[in-house]
Amino acid sequence: MTRLLLLHGFSGGPRSFSPVVRRLSSRFEIVAPALVGHAGSNAGPEIATFDAEVERLAALMAGGPPAHLAGYSLGARLGLALLTRFPGRFARATLIGVHPGLRDERERASRRASDARWCDVLESSGIEAFVAAWQAEPLFASQARLPESLLRAQTAERLAHSPAGLARSLRVTGLAEMPDLYPELGRVGSDVTLLAGELDQKFLGLARELCERLPRCRLRVAQGSGHNLLLEDPDLVTESISEGMEP
Repeated sequence: MTRLLLLHGFSGGPRSFSPVVRRLSSRFEIVAPALVGHAGSNAGPEIATFDAEVERLAALMAGGPPAHLAGYSLGARLGLALLTRFPGRFARATLIGVHPGLRDERERASRRASDARWCDVLESSGIEAFVAAWQAEPLFASQARLPESLLRAQTAERLAHSPAGLARSLRVTGLAEMPDLYPELGRVGSDVTLLAGELDQKFLGLARELCERLPRCRLRVAQGSGHNLLLEDPDLVTESISEGMEP
């Protein structure tokens, strides 16, 4: 049975992929770890850099035939790093809202300062204040049209994390701590599907640029959706993961 590695987004968790898992669990051996800093993660104190987390995740998929990988946002960034560092380990990948890393040191410094402010909210005001502020970010505005039950479940998942844990996630795997992967994109040998929401203009633009650089890539756009396609278009995510794969 083909293995499928699922990597969730920041402040999410393995349950973020529940709509996908329900449809694919009978066909694939699913590996869905909690990422460093998130509730349920077994990442020890030695996981102190972005690359260390990539190595930890790669070890989960060592041995056996090439697997499939699917990642959302933070998980997509880690997934892209896995594809560049371990090009033979994954046959296919589905990356949702992916960023290949910052190339400008001024951008990196600005992002690090922004993440430091989020860490301050977490550590001084607590998880409830952080979640309220995080969910009000313009990146998630398109979720306002979703059923209240979905939004409540997402909020509950975020509130289950510890402030210290999410601060650790930002300090270890935040965008400012991620290497610039642009120079390594040519090493990716996997078939890659990039997913982006029509309303998520920043990440749609990044996906278009990435698809021009990755050797074997296609882009699928979720009409009328924003950044979090696990919530906004799980059917497209499921279809993209399963397409072309043998159970």
